Amino acid sequence: MSDVTPTPESVIGHSAADKLRILFHQLSQTFRIESFFSETGLILPILGIVVGLLGGFGALAFRYLIGFFQGLIYSTSGDLTTAAYTLPWWRILLGPAIGGLVVGPLVYFFAREAKGHGVPEVMDAVATKGGRIRKRVAFVKILASAICIGSGGSVGREGPIVQIGSALGSSIGQILRLTDNQVRVLVACGAAAGIAATFNAPIAGAIFALEIILGDFALPTFTPIILSSVMATEVSRIWIGNYPAFEVPPYELLFPQELVLYCILGIIAGVVAVSFTVTLYKVEDIWDAWKFPEYLKATVGGVIIGTIALAFPQIMGVGYDSITKALLNQETWIILLLLVPLKILATSITIGSGGSGGIFAPSLFMGAMLGGAFGTGAHYLFPHHTADPGAYAIVGMGALVAGTTQAPIQAFLILFELTQNYRIIAPIMICCVISTFVARSIKKESIYTLKLMRRGVDIRAGRDVNVLKSIRVNDFMTSGPEVIREDTRLRELINVLQKSKHSTFPVVDDENKLVGMLSLKDFREVVFEDSLFDIVIARDIATVPAIFINPSDNLDTALHLIDQHGVGHLPVVPGTNGNTKVVGILSQSDIMSAYNHALEERGLMAKLRPSKT
Repeated sequence: MSDVTPTPESVIGHSAADKLRILFHQLSQTFRIESFFSETGLILPILGIVVGLLGGFGALAFRYLIGFFQGLIYSTSGDLTTAAYTLPWWRILLGPAIGGLVVGPLVYFFAREAKGHGVPEVMDAVATKGGRIRKRVAFVKILASAICIGSGGSVGREGPIVQIGSALGSSIGQILRLTDNQVRVLVACGAAAGIAATFNAPIAGAIFALEIILGDFALPTFTPIILSSVMATEVSRIWIGNYPAFEVPPYELLFPQELVLYCILGIIAGVVAVSFTVTLYKVEDIWDAWKFPEYLKATVGGVIIGTIALAFPQIMGVGYDSITKALLNQETWIILLLLVPLKILATSITIGSGGSGGIFAPSLFMGAMLGGAFGTGAHYLFPHHTADPGAYAIVGMGALVAGTTQAPIQAFLILFELTQNYRIIAPIMICCVISTFVARSIKKESIYTLKLMRRGVDIRAGRDVNVLKSIRVNDFMTSGPEVIREDTRLRELINVLQKSKHSTFPVVDDENKLVGMLSLKDFREVVFEDSLFDIVIARDIATVPAIFINPSDNLDTALHLIDQHGVGHLPVVPGTNGNTKVVGILSQSDIMSAYNHALEERGLMAKLRPSKT
């Protein structure tokens, strides 16, 4: 590290982030703060506390913003479902459309990562971007999601607050120029803080970050995340209070045989969870394929949501009040059953059309409705041997969340903390595990990882593969490669080979279109036959047709082609509308160079922290 201490004059002209780094350097030089943090390993735990506090206040601000926009549109900040019965029909119809009219352009023009349910974007940043999230994402996400939910969009607030908290953690890590691994931990701290503050559930918040965001339970990772989760929870409890998120009925498992019914509920919940996952992305594809201005699609989606809400206002917003009614057995079984597919459809339309919000609360909603309807039927058939239908609604909530996220640990822990009822933990655990098993048997990807797989990011494949998938061919190919005309005779080819530093050449026709590839091994059979020097041409000995790749493809695809066909070079052609003109060439060494360069940039290789001067 440089021994030169920045002077006040040296700060002039620097950005706010640079000024903060310079100030931190000055303090560290005076008090040896930086070396103390490095030697004791306290940097991440202390920053975890800071991120937890910011995440807690961010969750509170988000909550109040939702109430503000709901009051602005519907003149009430209370239960939207109850208020809907007293509002004029046109207000219910147009409310979500007004929200979509604002959210669509806001997301499209300022931060497209804010579209959708948020958690996959955080997972993608952790897997492929070194935890780097653009600083504006937190602001755009909190505003867009608050408007979407407050106007009646059928989404939850948990996904957005995870993305908001993660963006705050990432921003702190970037400002302080931490390594990528450290930034990733702070991103997970932000996610844990968001869940913990939203649900008053510190354990579930930490497990969510460890199980879903990082997939790492190592102690150095565990400590700052726990601290972040606890601090966010305390912030929430001071301002909102310490009480369960849902009012639950008394419950006790009197007959072990009842566990069979919970197993059946787990199977059904797993199937419904997969249905939700598949429907969400099918509907998203339909919206994406529609030739209509992207920033106006959310308005159309809002009109559809408003139309459904005229008959079933329960589908609007986060739906916590409807969940409470299901838990207290205050809805008929037919309404509960109808609300399951309606909520799947409404949430898919809201997100697919360009809205911003989470899928966690909708999963809880569907689970409560499904469990309540199932429990009503079970209690009707076995009135003396089954619990109240509300107990099945609680278990159904956990089972649906487990099936959609394929993360059973965080599912039953969050339900335990939401209800603060230990007596129901055994049925919840059994149901969550079965639901996860069924969902994974039908579809290997969760509702989060499927979105990433559709982008070509495979979390399970490891970080190295995702690094290659994030790099495009045109970023590392050799442009304007040395080519050989297809009618070049063998005698001339030998002269070209002797003068060139390359060993592989694209063979092209008169229009520079790819014909084949010519390498040293192609010369072996004819190079010693003098009689063929003026007879054989390049096309005769070239490998035809050539395996080629598109400039927009990623390096992982290129590496697979090289391994599959046993070649060392790939010609690069646009390949669109029959265009096969050679624009570049990519070698295996180019791929390795790009990979090493990416590792160095993302902090995956051991390196010293950059000096602050």
